Amino acid sequence: MLHNMKLQPEPFEMIKCGQKTYELRLLDTKRQKVSVGDTIEFLNLKNKRDKIRARVVGLHMFDSFSELYATIPLLKCGYTAQNVADANPSDMERYYSKTEQAQWGVVAIELELSCGCVRALENQTGFMC
Repeated sequence: MLHNMKLQPEPFEMIKCGQKTYELRLLDTKRQKVSVGDTIEFLNLKNKRDKIRARVVGLHMFDSFSELYATIPLLKCGYTAQNVADANPSDMERYYSKTEQAQWGVVAIELELSCGCVRALENQTGFMC
């Protein structure tokens, strides 16, 4: 199954280059439909012609981002060597409130790039590896 998700430019580029292999999300009804083996197409919010596809290779579910941060390697979640020491589960509250986290739970979607495929819509040639 193919799922669509939007990303800010920085995490988009980190997934594109293979640095970020976990996408952290609320485990809401949309994410509950994601299964291992599915494909996610990420849209770069700054340049909507840029898309990448990744295969879901793991789903790691937690009650909160506090549990997730204690378990998942943060350097694979979008943090860098320069900022990982300051990583805090409250960082995710800019996207998801504590109430939402308590209601739904959270998920780390483990990704594998589909051979680094990238598509620019203007060329209409499909995904190229």
